[in-house]
Amino acid sequence: MRTLIQAFKTKELRNKILFTLGIIIIYRIGSFIPTPGVDYTVVQQCVGNMSSTSENFIGLVNLFSGGAMLQLSIFALGVMPYITASIVIQLLRVVIPRFEALHKEGQSGEAKLTQYTRYLTIGLAVLQSTTILVTARSGALFNYQCSQVVPDGSVWNLLVMVLIMTGGTGLIMWMAELITDKGLGQGMSILIFMSICSGFLPQLWEIGWGTKGTDGNWGKFATVVGVLLVIMILVVYVELSQRRIPVQYTRRMIGRKMYGGSSTYLPLKVNMSGVIPPIFASSILAVPTLIAQFGNSDQSWVKWINSNLANTTSVWYIALYALMIVFFCFFYTEITFNPDETADNMKQYGGFIPGIRAGSATSRYLSYVMNRLNTVGAVYLLFVALIPTVLIMALNLNTKLPFGGTTILIIAGVGLDTLRQAKAQTEQFQYAGFLFEGTDHQEGK
Repeated sequence: MRTLIQAFKTKELRNKILFTLGIIIIYRIGSFIPTPGVDYTVVQQCVGNMSSTSENFIGLVNLFSGGAMLQLSIFALGVMPYITASIVIQLLRVVIPRFEALHKEGQSGEAKLTQYTRYLTIGLAVLQSTTILVTARSGALFNYQCSQVVPDGSVWNLLVMVLIMTGGTGLIMWMAELITDKGLGQGMSILIFMSICSGFLPQLWEIGWGTKGTDGNWGKFATVVGVLLVIMILVVYVELSQRRIPVQYTRRMIGRKMYGGSSTYLPLKVNMSGVIPPIFASSILAVPTLIAQFGNSDQSWVKWINSNLANTTSVWYIALYALMIVFFCFFYTEITFNPDETADNMKQYGGFIPGIRAGSATSRYLSYVMNRLNTVGAVYLLFVALIPTVLIMALNLNTKLPFGGTTILIIAGVGLDTLRQAKAQTEQFQYAGFLFEGTDHQEGK
């Protein structure tokens, strides 16, 4: 809080914060503008008849759109296509050498990868908007409790609606880049943060107040809030934790100057994979559920999927979810952190880890440390992702908080990054102001 107050006292940062808030307001307004061709009255009735948002791919997209998806608004897809595209591009670096080469080129290569991410985002937006409109028209989007959401089911009308939703995704990308360039924080992360808060907090509040046809229970509300606060504290602690590996640099003569001879450390986060494993695991487990919606409900395989994979409290779902989180935790870290490359860079600049030989020995040591950190990180992610679901089952809490642990992980992570950036920029502007004051004082003399 002190950081935000100090930021508002600085004119440049105050303008950045106000600009960011303005973009957020526009984003939230767009979330309530219905897509032309949708019967908005029927949509409201459908949403009112749904007891809760399911914890599958539909629920995931709805969470990251701030509830705009079930409203079938122009921003119905939210930031989900961009998130998926970014993750896919990162994963493709392992398969496509060209992408890995671009990553090593620095700023110019990253700009090219960002361009590829935008193209893939638009393609995924077309695919996801088509899927959402088809499921909405069939009634599957609203658990078959209503239909006729799209009165005109002609190909031309659906094509126009797909183009509008895809255009909305492109507009969201542009607004996120504006926040990154002219506002405070990473634009896409800020929009994700606001989307989750706008959808998650009202559902949490309904536990105490109740909903239409159900009574609230403030005891259950206090229990859930208490557990989420404990998870929040754990998330903040782990996300700020580092394994600092000491690095020593030898003294080297370059030209007529002596370089090196300093000591530093290599910071390794405990949870290097971030929120990627639970998001990927949820998305993959949702694919069979989506396929089953187009099958015959009397078929045995459809019944099995609906009872085991569509039900997030089933033993099958929890077991597969946990296994996928562990797999993606190790897999994603293996992609984003290369021990061989890190060891080569250290050796090139005369750096070494005390007690470890430079080169392959350093690479093996870094791999050993990362495997241990990944084990701790995987257990941590399992706890954060599964404890809310297990607790709700154990206490028989008649509520659904989609992606409760994952949501807390995202909120805490984005909040910490934004506060860290605000603090850094505040100190930067204060230091710049101090320098200018000193210059003016000397000129006055």
